Amino acid sequence: MEHGGGMAGDDFRPRILVFSTVTISDIGIDMAGSSHMHYPPTAISIPLPCSSGIRPEWVLYALTHGFDGVFVAADGTDCPFLPDCTDRTAKVMERAQNLLREHGLKPERLKMAAICSVCAEAFQRHMKNFFTDLKKLGSPGKAG
Repeated sequence: MEHGGGMAGDDFRPRILVFSTVTISDIGIDMAGSSHMHYPPTAISIPLPCSSGIRPEWVLYALTHGFDGVFVAADGTDCPFLPDCTDRTAKVMERAQNLLREHGLKPERLKMAAICSVCAEAFQRHMKNFFTDLKKLGSPGKAG
């Protein structure tokens, strides 16, 4: 069972933390914004060098301190730093989902997709779909 009573319905606007990568996904996300593609304004992006550097504890912290979902805009096979970035990022996501379960949070609050430098439309679609999914889940509430 998730923490808190949660909030759902038409007034609920889920906050999404997006971990993006400076050299790959950030460019596609910026293109979505500069092209005036509409996606939830409650999505906030934090750029990192590589998606495999995300710590599972960051995901838990975000979900217990005001965010309703976390989206990882991963490097995929385009990572300029690590040849095995995809495998490393998948392991980080698995650990993060397990950590969420251990703390009574639904692993569906964490999503990941490879977003490349020209993936503005894909990013927009992922944000809209995730926003809709999170509305159905409601808020996870805040940790005490």
